Amino acid sequence: MTTTQWPAGYRINPRVEGPSAELIAAFREIPVAVAGDCMGRCIGARGLRGYHGDLALKLCGPAFTVRVRPGDNLMVHKALMMVEPGDVLVIDGGADVSQAVIGGLVRTTALRVKLGGIVIDGAVRDLEELAEGIIPVFAAGHTHRGPSKDGPGEINVPVACAGLAVLPGDLVLGDADGVIAIRAEDAAALLPLTHAHLAREASIRKTNQEGTADPERFNASLRAKGLPV
Repeated sequence: MTTTQWPAGYRINPRVEGPSAELIAAFREIPVAVAGDCMGRCIGARGLRGYHGDLALKLCGPAFTVRVRPGDNLMVHKALMMVEPGDVLVIDGGADVSQAVIGGLVRTTALRVKLGGIVIDGAVRDLEELAEGIIPVFAAGHTHRGPSKDGPGEINVPVACAGLAVLPGDLVLGDADGVIAIRAEDAAALLPLTHAHLAREASIRKTNQEGTADPERFNASLRAKGLPV
């Protein structure tokens, strides 16, 4: 068995298959907040904002991970040669926002290959193009300064993106509330929990609207803490 020898700082692994197309389609209907609640209110990516304009675009697809040197996008271009339609490019850019890693030209390629979205712990530029929507983009910041294309970088390796641990093939969800990652092997078991959570919230919302909520829901908890109510 031969092992590929990469120069230091470089690695290109094959694409990792994520959840089934049916499972991904089902999660498109699940809000990030609901999935996060069902995962123990896990911490998602921190400090990212949407750069796809005012459109409420939903990001949902398998992670294709990239780790780059801050301000360099050589491996991003290589990744775009390897992705499949619907993949979400998750880029660990080291949280650096002094030099953009992606911009309008990368977006043009991403649209051609039908990328499902981009999440980057780094900077973007060409905001007017990104704000046209079509493809969801979440980033840590923006700047006019463009990237270098020298490397190094790694493709399809575990990454930390804005504090969010992401493995290749993880199911990545993003909406106006934020971005989270669901382990591919956990997604099928999580889906029915999200449906039950949505049903429970619908019931609570109804009682809130009608003013018929049971006061004991909170009073019992307050009394248990020693507060006489």
